[in-house]
Amino acid sequence: MLFARNHYLQQIIDRMWDGQVKVITGIRRCGKSVLLFELFNNYLLNNKTPSENIIRIELDKRKNAKFRNPIRLSEYIENLVTNSKEKYYVFIDEVQYCKTVPDTEEANVTVNIYDMLNELKGYKNLDVYVTGSNSRMLSRDIETEFRGRASQIHIFPLSFKEFHSIYNGDVKEDLELYMLYGGMPHLVNLKNSNQKKDYLSSLFDEVYLKDIIERNSLGRRDVLEDILDYLSSSISSLTNPNNITNSLNSIKHSNVSINTVTNYLKYIQDSFLINEVKRYDVKGKRYFDYPNKYYYTDVGLRNARLNFRQFDSGHIMENIIYNELILRGYSVDIGIVTDRRNQNNVQKEIDFVVNFGDKRVYIQSSYEINSLEKQNNELDSLRLTKDFFKKIIIQNDIPESYSDESGILHCKLIDFLLNDYILF
Repeated sequence: MLFARNHYLQQIIDRMWDGQVKVITGIRRCGKSVLLFELFNNYLLNNKTPSENIIRIELDKRKNAKFRNPIRLSEYIENLVTNSKEKYYVFIDEVQYCKTVPDTEEANVTVNIYDMLNELKGYKNLDVYVTGSNSRMLSRDIETEFRGRASQIHIFPLSFKEFHSIYNGDVKEDLELYMLYGGMPHLVNLKNSNQKKDYLSSLFDEVYLKDIIERNSLGRRDVLEDILDYLSSSISSLTNPNNITNSLNSIKHSNVSINTVTNYLKYIQDSFLINEVKRYDVKGKRYFDYPNKYYYTDVGLRNARLNFRQFDSGHIMENIIYNELILRGYSVDIGIVTDRRNQNNVQKEIDFVVNFGDKRVYIQSSYEINSLEKQNNELDSLRLTKDFFKKIIIQNDIPESYSDESGILHCKLIDFLLNDYILF
């Protein structure tokens, strides 16, 4: 089933022929290839681009293994576009498969994927697009290896708004499904819960785990799996590598060092499977080193990792809100405010400090508020900021959104997920 992802398609269209390499990143199976090879490809064909002028190379396919050599890949493309007055588009899928090889003309010189792409972007009749599933190889290198001549379009699994538009069922029932299975696009083709659970579990084991292990030559699959189990059980909770190491050694008897855990955490983040969010002192205007929070890029994958046995609605809701904020292009931190009333010195948490340019919003996430005491605790952190930025508490248990006498917006979760204008 092919469905529109106009939010991302428009970003690609806006960057056409801008002289840069368009780097489309995201977790594997989130829809990068469909976006480029089908949606954007169809857009070009519908706008009179000849099909033979679209060069499509999928490096994860065995038939294209020879093009994992960047020299052969570059030569193949150059032979098609050199001395031609026509315009060409090149799509290279899963570019991280490209290897570093010795230069055939210069001794002691190697050629890598960045050399190839920097060379290709020099052709005035060639517009270059690549996809990749590893931040260490692409996202972090846009300013360095590409010498500032590349732009990133990051793709996420389906947002709830996209998910609901496809299922088009009762919005509350769709939200329950989304909180359980997440938004990996292929799920919409599956008919029952067993198929969906099996798909997500297989995806985790056969794609993400193997990718992380093979890409980083890891020798301790057991440690990687234990870390993922720990993070899955601790989404939206504060932790750090030291806590994880101690837990693994005391409970799992893993005999693992903190350096190993720190490195494995980095590899997991490089795969786009999990994101780390730092804490920010709202008044002191500084970041804390530790502890931080970790959120899954897709909550369905998190649930699959735990065999769908540990369903914490509050933490899953917080994870979904974080993903939605990042998807909308906002900068997101965990906020800390210090309560010094009555000679106290107590740190209180704001779930999200959301920045967009010179604008800011403070957000608390609460699945349900079943007492006046809990409501006061949730709102107190927002009030302690004592500034004029917008303050929101997102709840699942209110019938309608409303603003209270303090000007704090009590926003219904579904309203937040379906309306982009809620924050700014």
